[in-house]
Formats: sequence, structure tokens, C-alpha cells
Amino acid sequence: MEEAPLQKLEDELLQKQGVELWVKREDLLHPHISGNKWRKLKYNLQEARRQGHHTLLTFGGAYSNHIAATAAAGQEYGFKTIGIIRGEEHLPLNPTLSFATSCGMQLHYISREKYKLKADPDFLEGLQQQFGQVYLLPEGGTNLLAVKGCTEIVQDIPIKYDYICSAMGTGGTLAGIVAGLEGEKQVLGFPALKGGAFLKQEVEELVQAYSGYTYCNLQLITEYHFGGYAKVKPELLAFMEEFRQKHHIPLEPVYTGKMMFGLFDLIREGFFARGSRIVAVHTGGLQGNAGFKERLGLQV
Repeated sequence: MEEAPLQKLEDELLQKQGVELWVKREDLLHPHISGNKWRKLKYNLQEARRQGHHTLLTFGGAYSNHIAATAAAGQEYGFKTIGIIRGEEHLPLNPTLSFATSCGMQLHYISREKYKLKADPDFLEGLQQQFGQVYLLPEGGTNLLAVKGCTEIVQDIPIKYDYICSAMGTGGTLAGIVAGLEGEKQVLGFPALKGGAFLKQEVEELVQAYSGYTYCNLQLITEYHFGGYAKVKPELLAFMEEFRQKHHIPLEPVYTGKMMFGLFDLIREGFFARGSRIVAVHTGGLQGNAGFKERLGLQV
């Protein structure tokens, strides 16, 4: 596993507002199991092996970073993998699902109605009967072992800082960051979902279940969803391209692009006091860019 270095950004806006911004390059941890997905899978893989399982079963949409990462992890660490995919099969496979099958993942498609049962005990029992004794990973990979892995994001940041920021999907990564900090620093979460304010309670419940504590240093920034999950607008794509050219860091439009756009907007508006030092976590997910190029003809 590679390191996740800190990269300081040099930008006129940052100089003007008197703040420092560092990017924690979790996207560089592994070429295919990148960022928060590696953190979430790490202890789950160990537990699957401890329990004697040989097959991982998980859930995701057709462009899911988690599906791609689980498939890659299975291939690298000697597990069979099964992906329960929301919706109907479309051929040829998109880049995400094509990659997953190239890693040996079996794909099984279920209706969107059935997919809503993905956490229902009876539904999960039926999957165990259908596929045998598999190690179940929830959608997005978020469980308490995932939270444990994500606490390690904050353990190797060698600089002093005031804020740490991350994009949000299921809330597992933020829960790990909050639990790992044990009430110190300010944590900003940028939900990729429209109406993502509900995630604050989900993060707090995960932190409480993991650590037994409740912390008050998390704030959600909910207005940078650009219309909803996996929705994009030209201004977001233009920002991402300018950011890539200026800082040589690729982003993707579902999570990290929205977070970084929002972060720069907050800096522009004076949200952060002069002298603040901010760490932004690059959670990876770059595999999804191939799908955006194919689906929408976007240059990302």
C-alpha cells in the first residue's frame, strides 16, 4: 500500500484570504482500491478471512466506486466477489462494471424496488441461501469496521491544522474522521446528495456505536450538490478542469469535485478566519470519470 501524501496548494485566492489548504492524497493509496474505499475495506477483509469466508458480496449502482474497489480487492487478496447491482443489465457494460468483471466479480441485477431491501434481514438471509455463506458488505462499504479504517485517515497527518474536510456519501468516512479526532479540530462534510442534512445524524450514530462518544465538531455544508447525486453542471466541470491544470490533481464530479468547488467558494466568502489551515481529504473515486466520459461525453 502506498502513502497518502499531503500536497499544499498554491493559489492566489488562498493568499488573498490568508488561509492554507492542503490536500491529503488518499487517491494515491492504491491504483484500484483508492482512497476511502481502501480504508473501509481494510478491516473488513481481515474479518472476512478470520471468519473463514472465501466470497465477498456487496451492493451498488452501475457506476459505484465501492463495487469497483471490492472487485479489485477480491482479486488482489484472494476472495471471490459478487456484486448485487441496482437496476437492469445494459450491454455493453460500462467502464465500472467492465472493470469489476475483469477482476472476476459476478454481477447480479435486481430491480430498484428489491434493491431498497438491501439492509432487510430477511432479504439478506435469502441472499445467503442463494449464494452460500458469503461475507456481506453493505452498500458503500460503511459499517463499524469501515469506520475503524477511516479513523486512520487522521493518524498520519503530520501538520497542525484547524479544519478537515471530506465529501460524503453514506457518512462512513466522516464518522471515521470524527471518531479519530476525538473531538478536536473542526470537521466539514460536503454531502453529494441533495437534502443531505440527514447524514449528520447518521454520522453521529455511527460514531456513537463505534466509540461510545458524541462529539460536536462536525458541520455539514449541504448546498454544493449541484442538483443531486451524480448530477453535474458546466460550472462544476469547468472548475475541475481548471483545478487539474493548476494543481495537477484530478478530481471526479460525484464527490471530490463538489467538495473542492464548495471549499473554494467558502474560502472566497470568508468562511475561514485568516491564518486558518485546512486539510481536504481526496477520497479517490477517479474510476468513475471513465463512465462520465462515456455516458455524457464529458471531458473530466
